[in-house]
Amino acid sequence: MNRYPWWKYLILGIALLVGLVYTLPNFYGEAPAVQVSSGKATLKLDAGLVPRIEQVLTTAGLKPDFVQFEGNSVKARFRSTDEQIKAKDAITKALNPDAANPSYIVALNLLSRSPHWLTSLHALPMYLGLDLRGGVHFLMQVDMKAALTKKAESVTGDIRTLLRDKNIRHAGITRDGNQVVLRFRDATVMNQARTLLTEQLPDLQWTDTPDGAEFRLTGALKPAAAQAVQDAAVKQNITTLHNRVNELGVAEPVIQQQGADRVVVQLPGVQDTAKAKDIIGRTATLEVRLVNTSTEALAALSGGGPVPFGSERYLEKDGAPIIVFRQVILTGENLTDAQPGFSGDNAGEPAVHLTLDAKGARIFRDVTRENINKRMAIILFEKGKGEVVTAPVIRSEIGGGRVQISGRMTTTEAADTALLLRAGSLAAPMEIIEERTIGPTLGAENIAKGFASVGYGFAAIAVFMCVYYLLFGVFSTIALAFNLLLLVAVLSMLQATLTLPGMAAIALTLGMAIDANVLINERVREELRNGASPQAAINTGYEKAFATILDSNITTLIAGLALLTFGSGFVKGFAVVHCLGILTSMFSAVMFSRGLVNLWYGGKKRLKSVSIGQVWRPDGSKPPAVIDDEPAAKA
Repeated sequence: MNRYPWWKYLILGIALLVGLVYTLPNFYGEAPAVQVSSGKATLKLDAGLVPRIEQVLTTAGLKPDFVQFEGNSVKARFRSTDEQIKAKDAITKALNPDAANPSYIVALNLLSRSPHWLTSLHALPMYLGLDLRGGVHFLMQVDMKAALTKKAESVTGDIRTLLRDKNIRHAGITRDGNQVVLRFRDATVMNQARTLLTEQLPDLQWTDTPDGAEFRLTGALKPAAAQAVQDAAVKQNITTLHNRVNELGVAEPVIQQQGADRVVVQLPGVQDTAKAKDIIGRTATLEVRLVNTSTEALAALSGGGPVPFGSERYLEKDGAPIIVFRQVILTGENLTDAQPGFSGDNAGEPAVHLTLDAKGARIFRDVTRENINKRMAIILFEKGKGEVVTAPVIRSEIGGGRVQISGRMTTTEAADTALLLRAGSLAAPMEIIEERTIGPTLGAENIAKGFASVGYGFAAIAVFMCVYYLLFGVFSTIALAFNLLLLVAVLSMLQATLTLPGMAAIALTLGMAIDANVLINERVREELRNGASPQAAINTGYEKAFATILDSNITTLIAGLALLTFGSGFVKGFAVVHCLGILTSMFSAVMFSRGLVNLWYGGKKRLKSVSIGQVWRPDGSKPPAVIDDEPAAKA
């Protein structure tokens, strides 16, 4: 009746072992480390940088715990803060000889002290949020007017191209704020234009009004289209911010939309506000220029002469110099999309496919027609410094607004180049309207208070359960500890970010988890009051309590899922821990505690009593006699 099959104990044993292994890393703490990441969008790191950094550290007389390439950065862990600072200075001096134009970002960081065997099992500690680890918090506002203005400028160019292609004459096209105004001398021509533009540009709403001897056609974005432009601007800005913050190597940054036009940026572990503002406020712009292949330019490349007038010298990705004209053909504003792929010819080599707006497509068609077999450079500018991303040869006239860049690139390089071209700059300007810095001392104090609240809460629950329910209270307390172990293990496996609201959710989970054991214990007591044998009371108590436990947890889970779906920031963090805690408490309170009870009482055939505290009876009578675990027959 009260015995588990071996496979259930095996499941419980595996769950206990997994919980211990994945909870352990959270107790080792963090060690000082130095992280090296790319300081330029065109520079990508690989594992080849590891031996170089190891050589630098050896020369400086420093011995790190390890140096490894992980993600998009190289990390070196040290035993003390002094070694960390010395290592940062040595690495910075070796990798960035030109301090005014650094190629690498060398930042101080913290890494887990977990032993290698735990790390090899991917047993990693939970990330700590801004309120526990310290860092910087920014609230940024997107300039929605600039986004709409940029869209209106793009639409104006598209309209000019459409009317020119259909040979529809107009008296002028101007932009008035976010509206496009077209003037015509003939009403019939205006109606032709209106029909064409309504068909080709469905996002615009057109109204016509007479204007003296002329006719005026005014186009404005429909409300739904304007909202879509604003939403796209915020999403693109968030993507760009993610790309920039990743270069800084911040663990679990929070970059999310707040309201219609604001973005919250939280960088845990970053104490240098100026450096963080420099990273997220970077402006990267793209320019397309023709390569100068004149005799004077070739002489300048060989070092025998000055750079020709009207030209500039830049470096390609491989470090080779190149001379390009100062005249800008296109900018990143004309680029609407960039995706990696393969060339359309028989070679099928990796390529980057670009999509230009109407204005860019027209300019690109004219330039490529007039400069066949010449090179064209795509230059990325960051902090006033330009670097050539690629410089392909123009093979033929390219029209239609779709451009293919191929030749001497791998699939990975094609994907990286597309990312640079697509997310090089913000879709709309952003302004920091609020900034806060939380020091590591305050974070450590929050951690101590959070753990103290969970610890005291657990101790108080344990004392009450052991006093009130005796041995069954001990079983409940062990099950509660198992639940806490599982919850921390799951959060660590998911690499969740623990915040103060998350700690509050853990404390709340303890109270909710023990509630299930209280229901079970009271059900067992009720069966004993009704005269059931101890073995029958245990079995019936668990079975009857399960339905109630399931109902109460499902309703609470629904509320948690609502918080997870509609909440944001700390509310969502609370909801994640809350929902996971409900699931682990169901498993621990029912299955694990039942396993403990079955181990202790299940093998006893003639069980006379159980240690579950005082079984109160309304009339003070004694329970009926029990023979062989079954109630005695009435005379």
